[in-house]
Amino acid sequence: MPEVKGPYLGMKIPEDLCFDTDAGRRCFRDYKGRWLLLFSHPGDFRPVCTTEFIAFAKKYDEFKKRGVELLGLSVDTVYSNVEWKRQIKQLWGVEIPFPIISDVPDFQVASLFNAIPPGTTVTVRALALIDPELKLVWFALYPLAVGRGVDEILRVIDAIQFNYKHGYLAPVDWRPGDPVIVPPPQRYEGAEKRLKETGIECKTWWFCTKKYEEVVG
Repeated sequence: MPEVKGPYLGMKIPEDLCFDTDAGRRCFRDYKGRWLLLFSHPGDFRPVCTTEFIAFAKKYDEFKKRGVELLGLSVDTVYSNVEWKRQIKQLWGVEIPFPIISDVPDFQVASLFNAIPPGTTVTVRALALIDPELKLVWFALYPLAVGRGVDEILRVIDAIQFNYKHGYLAPVDWRPGDPVIVPPPQRYEGAEKRLKETGIECKTWWFCTKKYEEVVG
C-alpha cells in the first residue's frame, strides 16, 4: 500500500517540530495534553485576515472554556507579526491574546499541512484541530477571498469533543442540547437488538437518536 502523505485525519503531529512565535520559541510538544487549533493566513496587514484575528480574539474565552489553545501561522517575520498585533490594538481596540508562528524562511509548519499551493509562497486559510495526543482530528482549507466563521468552528469543536467524551454522533447543524445519533450496529444480529433497546428513538435499526440530557446526565 503506498505511503499516504498528510494532512489526513488521524495524522500524528511531530512533537519535536519547533518554531518561532511572537511569544517565544515553541514546539508542538508544548501543546501535548491540550486541544490546539492552528490556523494559517495569507499574510499580515491583510483586511480579511485582520477581521478573522479580531473575531478569534473576541471569542478567545469561548475557546478557553473548551480547553482549546489558539495558534496562528504566518509566513511573515516575528517583527511583522508584532507590528500587526500592535496596529490591530491601536485601530480596533482589540488585543490579540494568542501567539503567531513566524514560519519563515522554510515554511516547515505550513508545509506539514500543505497550506501553500504549488507555485506560490502564500498560505491559504488552513484550519487544523489537534487533539491532546497530537493527532489531527479536523482539517479544512478556505480560499484567500473568504474569511472563516468562528461560530461554526466552535460548533464543530463542540461536536468533536462530545464524540470524544460520549461516543455519540452529531447530525447536521448539531449544537449542545440537540438529540444525538446512536452509532448503528456493525453486525447483522445487532439490528433486531437495537430496535428493542430502551431510551432511544428509532426510525429504523440504523437510524436511532437519543436525547442530549440523557447522555450527559
